[in-house]
Amino acid sequence: MDVMKLDYNYKGENALKELERITSKAAEVQDNILCGILERNKETEYLSKYMKGFKDILEFKRSVPIITYKDIYPYIQRIANGEDSSLITGHPITEILCSSGTSAGEPKLMPTISEDLDRRTFLYNLIIPIMNKYIPGLDKGKAMYLNFVKAETSTPCGLPIRAVLTSYYKSKHFQCRPYDPFNDLTSPIQTILCEDSNQSMYCQLLAALIQRHKVMRLGAVFASAFLRAISYLEQKWSELCEDIRRGRLNPMITDPGCQVAMSCLLSSPNPELASEIEEICRRSSWKGILCQLWPKAKFIEAVVTGSMAQYIPALELFSQGKIPLVCPMYASSETYFGVNVEPLSRPSDVVFTLLPNMCYFEFIPLGKNGTLSFDLDDGEQVPCDEVVDLVNVKLGRYYELVVTTFAGLYRYRIGDVLQVAGFYNRAPQFRFICRRNVVLSIDLDKTNEEDLHRSITLAKRKLGSNAFLAEYTSYADTSSLPGHYVLFWEIQGKLEPKLAQECCVAVEEELDYIYRQCRTKERSIGALEIRVVKPGTFEKLMDLIISQGGSLNQYKTPRCVKYNSATFKLLNGHVTASFFSPRDPTWVP
Repeated sequence: MDVMKLDYNYKGENALKELERITSKAAEVQDNILCGILERNKETEYLSKYMKGFKDILEFKRSVPIITYKDIYPYIQRIANGEDSSLITGHPITEILCSSGTSAGEPKLMPTISEDLDRRTFLYNLIIPIMNKYIPGLDKGKAMYLNFVKAETSTPCGLPIRAVLTSYYKSKHFQCRPYDPFNDLTSPIQTILCEDSNQSMYCQLLAALIQRHKVMRLGAVFASAFLRAISYLEQKWSELCEDIRRGRLNPMITDPGCQVAMSCLLSSPNPELASEIEEICRRSSWKGILCQLWPKAKFIEAVVTGSMAQYIPALELFSQGKIPLVCPMYASSETYFGVNVEPLSRPSDVVFTLLPNMCYFEFIPLGKNGTLSFDLDDGEQVPCDEVVDLVNVKLGRYYELVVTTFAGLYRYRIGDVLQVAGFYNRAPQFRFICRRNVVLSIDLDKTNEEDLHRSITLAKRKLGSNAFLAEYTSYADTSSLPGHYVLFWEIQGKLEPKLAQECCVAVEEELDYIYRQCRTKERSIGALEIRVVKPGTFEKLMDLIISQGGSLNQYKTPRCVKYNSATFKLLNGHVTASFFSPRDPTWVP
């Protein structure tokens, strides 16, 4: 088969035409993608180990194993230490992307090559043309889209280590893009590139308020980040209004780029605009505040699927349910996956059309007859003959996503659980169900049951002989900002307040790097809380679950409960004391 030329340089109507083409020829595009990967990377150490110089698809599927991060990590580590990219890819690795997922408590490191930015940009270029089909006229206003970068580090050999969005915002694809009236941001680029998140947030919100009557869409990458901006606005609106009134920037902004950029927007005093904003912000209720501050806003763009769904009620409160929530895309640090071609669907109905030109997709079936079950552990070897291609998935079935990329990931398990919800032309559409084994998540953190158990096991050693942890469960409390982890503990014996606080600290110290970063640096997660419940509470919990149809023989205490569920209400109704972590956990960049 001749490998077709891969072209990702499409915009506007041409991008929509390309979407139709690649989804109508999904099987052909996928075969060409895999052939292209094998042709380019056939001489790499990794593929040579399994394919012995062959490059046909059948040999790939027969010989190359399905892997997890621990299998590919040694190769990535060798490249980070200075060995050649040809260990895993035929193109030079230009940077390492740090994933929000973790391994042994540290961020996962993902290889990337220069042309990966073309693929990401192609997906970005689809979002507004799709939206414009449903909400025309987006070129008549601006977008208050809050973008942030994170400080980067480097590998021992000098490769930059960046978050995937930082990589994009620092690239020529973003910084040198031509003016596009459909993507006219309120935030000056210097404010986006400011690594001080506090100064960046202040300036981006100030810019959005100054241009409030031009804003037609609102958003951030994740719902949690957008709500954090609203919380920040609640604290800083008075100072922001004072800047607008005087036409001068708050002296707390010391970043030179921010100072220069904001001086252009604050060219003269505007007391009338400042008074308008003050009148809105000083109201006793912030219900519908987004509609009032940005009256022309047509939609809010953010990820609201998976763990981010817990923030939907708060978003609807601040928008009074009048501004649609749009979840436009599905992506990760490993690769970008797909788009939402029906962006005005309700958050609970969001499905993503996987784009066949992003990477090579495969799927591990989970369960049978439309029911979800995890037959394989995360680290268990998956038989190659059980994996299915993109175009051979079945409607209603559940699958775990597996990808092969140009940058050197081969049959790599992403860890996302998806359900086939339909088809767009010949490309399947998937509903995101969950991450495998994640029980708690507030922001970018993803704490699984094993990590939670390990953290609590180590922390409970502090109880000594006077108290004993009989049972525990947890939930992610997002009823206030920032959200925080809550542990329900049933204690036998006496738990002194100081000791309980030490246990809170001990749990947080053992949680992973991303959690501690969000707690200590990003301030997107609040202090962990332990709620002590009455003796016998977990017996009542078991009785409740069994009364709802659970099996006594198979009963296991749930390690996470949903807010406001019957199980949560039972636990919360038996709380006798509550303790918070008195300090931040240790975090070193």
